[in-house]
Amino acid sequence: MPSLFHERALFRRHGVSALAGVDEAGRGALAGPVVAAAVVLDFGSIPKGIDDSKKLTPSARARLNEEICRSALTSLGIVDAETIDEINILRASLEAMRLAVLGLETLPQAALIDGRDAPALPCLCETLTGGDGLSLSVAAASIVAKVARDRLMESFSERYPSYGFARHKGYGTRAHREAIARFGASPIHRKSFAPLRHHL
Repeated sequence: MPSLFHERALFRRHGVSALAGVDEAGRGALAGPVVAAAVVLDFGSIPKGIDDSKKLTPSARARLNEEICRSALTSLGIVDAETIDEINILRASLEAMRLAVLGLETLPQAALIDGRDAPALPCLCETLTGGDGLSLSVAAASIVAKVARDRLMESFSERYPSYGFARHKGYGTRAHREAIARFGASPIHRKSFAPLRHHL
């Protein structure tokens, strides 16, 4: 389970007292935006059960998202499919993370970033591969980002009902690929991704 080990280690090394965990959702999808969240936990009031969002049920994620947003500082950064096609998914993911951190009510002294790459930020950044399974701050961010993106994809499903976005959230399931083959690309598909380039 995630812990505060990495947060405390960063506090000891750099003397910071305010830290944001940062993670993104939707990097590998074929459609929809990439969404990042930045979360500054109140260490005296951390919701119980926080874990990597991928390990939680949708109902557990929804409950924890509400608790995190109630007890912590949170912010989202969203980069749409058109921009992903223009600048590539890595740069888009980093931009979403940058926007999430800059959108916080108060800029943290440090950001703990899931993965190997860090966005350009006016604060200390430390990367942590697999951070959503190691750090409570990053795991909380993974939950907030995942819930926000899932809700966006559910709303897109109403606008583009042929693709089943509410079920697969834009990821490359068999049903989704079959829908692309049948109906072509929607305005929210990432046309630079290989499966879309093939059909286009």
